[in-house]
Amino acid sequence: MNAPDGEFRVVADVPAAFADLVAAEIGTALEPGASPNGPFRLVLSGGPTAHACYEALARRPGLDWARVECLIGDERCVPADHEDANQLMVLEVLIERVAPRPQFRPMDCDEPAEVYEAVVNSSPRLDLVHLGMGPDGHTASLFANSPVLDAPQDRLVDHSLDPSGRNPYRRLTLTFAGIARGRLVVFTVQGAAKRDAMQKVLRREDVPAARVQADRVVWLCDRDAIGAESLP
Repeated sequence: MNAPDGEFRVVADVPAAFADLVAAEIGTALEPGASPNGPFRLVLSGGPTAHACYEALARRPGLDWARVECLIGDERCVPADHEDANQLMVLEVLIERVAPRPQFRPMDCDEPAEVYEAVVNSSPRLDLVHLGMGPDGHTASLFANSPVLDAPQDRLVDHSLDPSGRNPYRRLTLTFAGIARGRLVVFTVQGAAKRDAMQKVLRREDVPAARVQADRVVWLCDRDAIGAESLP
C-alpha cells in the first residue's frame, strides 16, 4: 500500500518488522563488494516503540556492528543518566547488548546545536533514520507550531520546545533537512493511541510527521495504529 510520501506496510509485529528491515539494510550495505564509504550510519529514536524495536534488533545475530555508527535523532535536555534520556535507553537496550559495540554518538544539549550538526554533516548521507510518531503527530522533537519546523535548509540540528507544553523538556533534534539526509527513513507506529495522528498523515493534514521527506520513506504500522477503515 502506498501512503503519502512513502511506502506503507501493515505488519503484525512492528518491532520484528523493524529489526528485519534494519538487518537487511545493514547486511546489504556492508556485504563484500558494496564498497561503503565509511560506516553504516544508523540514526536512533526514543520512546516505548523504539525501545521494543531495539530489543528486537539486539537479538539479531550476525550483524557487523563494528562497522555501524549509531547517532541520535533527538534528545531531551536532561542528564545523560536520567530515566527520560533517549541515549540511556539506547545504551541499555541496544549498544550494550551487541558485540562488538558500535560507535555511538549521543547528543549533548549543553552544547550548541552546531556541534551535533557537524557530526551529522561529517558524511554526505545517513543510511537509515528511525522515527516514531507521537499521538499529536510529532516526530523526533519536531512539534506542531514550533519555530524549528521552518528551520532553514542548511540547519540540520536545532533546539526545540513543544509550544503546547504536552511534551516536557527542552530538546535537541534533527530538523526536516537533517532527516532528509537519510537514504532511508523508517517510521514505526503501533497502538490505538496513534490512530488519530496516523489518519491525519494519510489525509495529508499538516502534522509534523507528514512533512518528512527523504530518498525513501517506509512506514511500519500495526492494525491498531492504522484502524480497520484504512485497511485494504
